[in-house]
This record gives sequence, C-alpha cells and structure tokens, in this order.
Amino acid sequence: MQFKSSILALLFLLVSQTALAQLDPWTDYDVSKELWNITLIKVHPNMDDDYLEGIKETWVASNEVAKELGQIESYHIFRSELPQSGDVNLFLVVKFADSSQLEPNKERYDAFMKAWGEARQQKNREITKNYPGMRDITGEYLVREIIMK
Repeated sequence: MQFKSSILALLFLLVSQTALAQLDPWTDYDVSKELWNITLIKVHPNMDDDYLEGIKETWVASNEVAKELGQIESYHIFRSELPQSGDVNLFLVVKFADSSQLEPNKERYDAFMKAWGEARQQKNREITKNYPGMRDITGEYLVREIIMK
C-alpha cells in the first residue's frame, strides 16, 4: 500500500509540474506580426545550377518586383550544405510584414501584373515547364517567429 501511495504521489508531482510549466503568449513570449512563407524543395541530383538558373528568371525576378512594390519585405534562398541528404536541399523563403500582405487585393495584383509585364509572363510559363523534371516540392509553411521574453 505504501508503494502505491508513493507512485501516486510521484505521478501527481509530475503532472502538476507539467501544468506549472505552461507559458502564456504575450506574457512569456511574443508572436511576430511578420510572416515567412517557406517552401521546401528537393532538387534532383545534378540539377542544382539548372534549377537556380530557372528560379533566377522566375521566382527571384517576381520577388524583386513584389519587393519594389512594397508587397513583400524580403526573400531568400537557402541551400543545404548536404544536398543529397534528407527530403529537402533548398529552401525558398519570403518575408511578409504582416498578414494583410497575404489578403486578396485587386489593386496590388494589378500593380504587380503591370510591373511584371506580358513578356515576363510568357517567359515564366516556358521556364517553369521544366521544373517538374528538376525538383519536387516537399512542403510549404507559413510561419511566425516566437520571441521568448
């Protein structure tokens, strides 16, 4: 009976410690207004430079236009130093100031399409036709930063 009581007391102590360890948003940590869209890519072997050449003309170019128009804050490309390990070897990251930049907006769309132009739209379609043979998209995330206090 003494052993059962000790086990129950220990179990209660462990459960109560877990309850006490709960953090509260805006008290213990903040959540950023900024959002990051992260696309995880697995570039096929020996296709790294070809894929980078393609996204320079498509993804990078379109993000440059969006950045100039104030529609995004920044964008980044990260490549794994171990390109043949795991399901991901390239990360495409776009930073938005807040969620309002993600809402549908005809004026923003029209401004982007005017700046992007018809010639780029056609070129973009031609280049992206080759992407399925070069890479697989393995995931996409929309995340906010957690800032511990």
